[in-house]
Amino acid sequence: MKEHYYFDNAATTWPKPEPVYQFMDRFFRQYGVNPGRAGHEMSVAAEGLVVETRRLLAQFFGFAGDPDRVVFSLNATDSLNMAIGGLVGSGDHMVITRLEHNSVLRPANHLERDNGVSVTRVPGDEAGYVDPDDIRRAIRAGTRAVVVNHASNVLGSVQDIAAIGRIVAETDAAFVVDTCQTAGVLPVDMAACGIDVLVFTGHKGLFGPMGVGGMVVGEGVDIRPARVGGTGVDSISPVQPDVFPFRLEAGTPPLPGIAGLNAAQKWFAELGRQQLASDGAHVPHADACHAALDHILDRERAHAHHLIEAFQSMEGVVVYGPGKDQPRVATVSINVGDLPADQVGAMLDADHGICVRPGLHCAPLVHEDRGMTAQNGSVRFSPGFFTDQEDLDQAVAAVSELAAFAGIRHRRRVAAAAAE
Repeated sequence: MKEHYYFDNAATTWPKPEPVYQFMDRFFRQYGVNPGRAGHEMSVAAEGLVVETRRLLAQFFGFAGDPDRVVFSLNATDSLNMAIGGLVGSGDHMVITRLEHNSVLRPANHLERDNGVSVTRVPGDEAGYVDPDDIRRAIRAGTRAVVVNHASNVLGSVQDIAAIGRIVAETDAAFVVDTCQTAGVLPVDMAACGIDVLVFTGHKGLFGPMGVGGMVVGEGVDIRPARVGGTGVDSISPVQPDVFPFRLEAGTPPLPGIAGLNAAQKWFAELGRQQLASDGAHVPHADACHAALDHILDRERAHAHHLIEAFQSMEGVVVYGPGKDQPRVATVSINVGDLPADQVGAMLDADHGICVRPGLHCAPLVHEDRGMTAQNGSVRFSPGFFTDQEDLDQAVAAVSELAAFAGIRHRRRVAAAAAE
C-alpha cells in the first residue's frame, strides 16, 4: 500500500523525473548566482544555462524566431497578465472562451471593469469544445487579442487551435494560447497553429518546479512591459530596454526553476530517442521531444479511459467532458450522487489516501454552464505519466465505495420523505 495515490497532475505533476531533481540541486550548488550580471566564470555559466533553455524551449514549441523571445516569468498566470495587459488597452475588444481559467477570466474582468475594455466570452458545447466559427463571429474591428486555453483544466477537452489560429491570422488580433494543460503532453507548434503568444508554466506537463513559467512571443508582436527595473544590460537607460528578453523580464530570473526546465527538456529528448530506438546523434531536439510526447499522451489517455469506463459503469457517478474518441488530455471530472465535491475529495483523501482536486478548479464558468455549482463544483482526477495500475485500482475501488454510500444515503432520504 502506498501512502498517497496521486491524481492531481493537472495542478502540478508529481513526481518529477529524477534527473530534474538531481540537476537542479547540482547546478544551483555550483552556479547559483545572478546570470549575466557579471563577467566572472560562475555568472557566465549561469547565463549559458538560461540561453540554452530558451533555445530548447523555442525548438520544443516549434518557434523558429529568435530564442530571446522566450521570456521567463513566475508562472502562467504571471505571463497571461503580462500578455493580456500588454496587448489590450482602454477602448479595445478581446475574445476569450467560457472554458478559461481565472488566469484569463480575471484579467479580462478587471480590464472590462476598470479600463473600458469590451470582452466577448465564447461558450463551448457540453463536452467542452469551442466552434472555431464562433470565434470568427466574435472578432470585430477593434479586437486586439483572442485568448484560448488549449485544453480545459476541468473537462480535458482539447481545442482545435490550428483552425482558430487560421481565423485569427486573417485579422489584426493577436492569438494567445494558454498551454498549461498541454505543454509536455501534446506537441504544440507555434508556426503551424498561427500562435502569436504561447504561454506555458513549468510545474505541470513540462515536469519542472513551481515558481517558473513564461511565454514565447512571436516576431513582430508588441507587448507593453508590465514590470520595469533591473536587467543587467543598458543600465544607463532611464526606461526599460526594448530588446528581448529584457523588454519583458525585469529583475533576477528564477534560475533554479530554469535549471529544472533545462533538465526536463533533456529528459524529454532522451525519452523520445528511446522510443525511436536511436542514439540521438541525428535526431533534432524537437523531433525527439515529440516522440516522447506521443508516448506520454498514449499512456495518460489510457489511464483516463480506464477511469472513465469504470466510473461510467457505477450507478450515481456522473462523468463530464469529451467522449472516448474525442480529442482530450487525461483530466477527468466527476460527481458522485448528490455528495458535495469537497466532501468526496475529503473522503477520498482521508479514507483511501487518494489525492484529487475537488471544487471549481479556478474555472467557474465551466461549472456554471454545466450545473455543477450546486455540488460545489466537481471532483477532478488527473493521472499522469508516472501513474501506475495500483493507483488506478485504488481510485476505482474508492469511487465505487463512495457511490454505494451515496446511493444508500439517497434511498434513505427518499424513504424518509415518503414516510412523512
